[in-house]
Amino acid sequence: MNKEQDEVKLSVSMTERDDVVIVTVAGEVDVYTAPQLRSALEERIAAGQNKVVVDLEGVGFIDSTGLGVLVGQLKALRKVDGTLRIVCSDERILRLLAITGLDQILPLHDSVDAALAVVDEGVAEPGVSA
Repeated sequence: MNKEQDEVKLSVSMTERDDVVIVTVAGEVDVYTAPQLRSALEERIAAGQNKVVVDLEGVGFIDSTGLGVLVGQLKALRKVDGTLRIVCSDERILRLLAITGLDQILPLHDSVDAALAVVDEGVAEPGVSA
């Protein structure tokens, strides 16, 4: 698969609301496209933005590589006292998160507004040690 096909398969865009970065992901997050998502998130964290909401509403498929990116970035954010919130209402992806136990680790929300409402509440998050 060539680079052009990868970029068509995955779209990552960012907006900011107050001091929170909202990363909107659309397409498929797999072994070929996950590095694109990882780079986008790492750039935001390196720039000092430690409150991140990842909106997966436009994602139709995510594999273990994509899930690994989310867990890795959660750990990276926790090291800098940051937070990562995931927005997802797709039943297939939610089922995958439940089967893998990641629904106990990744803070899940059904809308960006719901995630933003609790983005500063880092105290009650499920635990992944940094």
